[in-house]
Amino acid sequence: MRGRDDVRLTAVELGAELGERATLVQFSSVFCAPCRATRRVLGEVAALVPGVAHIEIDAEARLGLVRELEILRTPTVLVLDADGAVVRRAAGQPRKADVIAALGEAV
Repeated sequence: MRGRDDVRLTAVELGAELGERATLVQFSSVFCAPCRATRRVLGEVAALVPGVAHIEIDAEARLGLVRELEILRTPTVLVLDADGAVVRRAAGQPRKADVIAALGEAV
């Protein structure tokens, strides 16, 4: 993973508004079963923690961004702070507790 200040993403790049405190960005693909479970977990966490947004991006539709960010598999989750800086990155289906812990670094 790149360092904290190496990558910043904007609402324009992501196609959705960033969260006031943090943003969970999920890269998914259509036929990915773990992506559906990840969507549920991240949605629950975003609803639970005030100021946190969940953005899901179709990896196939956004290949330029996928390449730029070196997304190698789905699901991949990026945790952004309030300024859009990537503070954590994980591939595979996350556990709810791990997502909440990762948000601790972002807020």
